Amino acid sequence: MENKKSDQKMGIVEEAHNVKVLGSGEKTIVLGHGFGTDQSVWKQLVPYLVDEYRVVLYDNMGAGPTNPNYFDFDRYSSLEGYANDLIAILEELQINRCMYLGHSLSAMTGVVASIFRPDLFSKLILVSASPRFINTDDYYGGFELEDIEQLCQAMESNYKAWVSGFAPLAVGGDMNSVAVQEFSRTLFNMRPDIALSVFRTVFTFDLRHYLSRVTVPCHIIQSSMDVAMPVTVSEYLHRNLGGKSIVEIISTEGHLPHLSAPEATIPVLLRHISHDITAHASSSLG
Repeated sequence: MENKKSDQKMGIVEEAHNVKVLGSGEKTIVLGHGFGTDQSVWKQLVPYLVDEYRVVLYDNMGAGPTNPNYFDFDRYSSLEGYANDLIAILEELQINRCMYLGHSLSAMTGVVASIFRPDLFSKLILVSASPRFINTDDYYGGFELEDIEQLCQAMESNYKAWVSGFAPLAVGGDMNSVAVQEFSRTLFNMRPDIALSVFRTVFTFDLRHYLSRVTVPCHIIQSSMDVAMPVTVSEYLHRNLGGKSIVEIISTEGHLPHLSAPEATIPVLLRHISHDITAHASSSLG
């Protein structure tokens, strides 16, 4: 009975997530986008990868280009839903092992998926990854719970106005910058109720208990100026992940450095993609 079910699913996962496979290298790299964007956010990185790697792009369920009818509010109220989607995509494409580069929401999706199926991942490259955005007595995530509630209320009352305030804040630029306009475009492509649900999931999860169970090597990359998270979060990840990890803080501004400062960010990403963490690695790839 179970086999029948998976047979019927062949191709459906791929289609639902708008999966694209480019290049034909021996090694596979999978790119996962964060909240408010879609796979187009990687368009400046992809040309540097396709000659050497097989590159897999996909959209998270709920992103603008996906069918909003497929968005299951219960399934995506936790990151396990996204992690299971990622594993389903890899299984459907018959990818036995890959490098995974994820931004923000998808960075932590990769973390969770790597615990469920460590055999599928050779390493994780985590851009702007945070296990928790809300402060506690013993942890500084960058936000108070009231901050998040206010942002959610603003989204509910006037989504358009919220986007025009949030986009420049997250990207680190003014409304006229190309990066802010692009982030605004992909935010507007999301259905507002879905955007609110995903935003709430991302900004209220607490994945700290998962970190010690991660055995796959992790490359942690973050902007030095990120309004969504202090650099101490990357150091926290580095200290608490169960496997080898390395941190690089880049002198960029904003939560989406691959979008706002590709000329500074892409060389760093390429370096982390091509170099593995050795037993002698320090806390920076230098």
